[in-house]
Amino acid sequence: MARRSFIAIVGHGPDLERDEGAASVLRSLGADVRTLDLWDDPPRLFLDDESKARAIVVEALDRPDLAAAALRALRREPRLEEVGALVAVSVAQIARIEPSSGFDDFLLVPYVPAELYARVRLVEWRRSEFATEERVKVGAIVIDRAAHDVSVGGMHVPLTAKEFALLSYVCERRGKVVSRTELLRRVWGSQYEGGARTVDIHVRRLRAKLGAALPLVTLRGAGYRLESPVPGSGGPEGADAGRALQRGGAGAESHGEERGEPRDEDEDEDEEGDDEGDEEGDEDEEGDDEGEASARGDRRSGTSESTSTTTGRERRVTR
Repeated sequence: MARRSFIAIVGHGPDLERDEGAASVLRSLGADVRTLDLWDDPPRLFLDDESKARAIVVEALDRPDLAAAALRALRREPRLEEVGALVAVSVAQIARIEPSSGFDDFLLVPYVPAELYARVRLVEWRRSEFATEERVKVGAIVIDRAAHDVSVGGMHVPLTAKEFALLSYVCERRGKVVSRTELLRRVWGSQYEGGARTVDIHVRRLRAKLGAALPLVTLRGAGYRLESPVPGSGGPEGADAGRALQRGGAGAESHGEERGEPRDEDEDEDEEGDDEGDEEGDEDEEGDDEGEASARGDRRSGTSESTSTTTGRERRVTR
């Protein structure tokens, strides 16, 4: 039997069923809605074991200070821990919404019906995870196997062939520990003669490119585990991850350190030298390094010629 999904509307009891309220508006649009008073127990939303909440709308209106407390109470119900939540406030109370309150987005009252439903669907999409033959979604990361494309919050992220294969595999195994040996066998193949350090290097590159959207934890002596995405790491619609991408992933390593993740065992500055024979993308990177070295050599040569010319002029002036 398919699970019946509903939108939970939480607020002051007497106001929940008003004509212009979120419950009435969403019902008029055809959505299944269940209401809950701010002080009622969250389990009352679930009429049977087959029920599933799509999203939560907390109608704070002129009391945004109550919204955060209400959300904390809702999160104590296991079936609501990972459900996206919106807070609805009046225009005069926008400035009182705390970014740390835990809500994914906010709504303004009075509602615009189309906007209300669109924002509910948007927060539902951000929080959703799925895996099909063609597409995989984990948090803000969407992997399109058919198009060989990866996006974070709607922003395209260029990956090499091995980076793409590595990301796809750890996403498929989310929540489970995958060893370096397993990754070498499944991503690089049993005939690959390189060592586990190759995995560490590619993981570092993925972290740099995907930033906070990739909650990949290093387990010393065991391998890696992809955890549940951190709330807000991909939103609004991947905005935080997008900023990390714009910074060139500079914050990816610090993000891991803040969460207490141990660094890879053999991370050194000369990691490029140990990545021989991986793929054409890596060879291109090495080629770029050679080009830069050549350019530096040309600049040094130009500097030497300039110096000798200057010295010659000085001799002529002296004579």
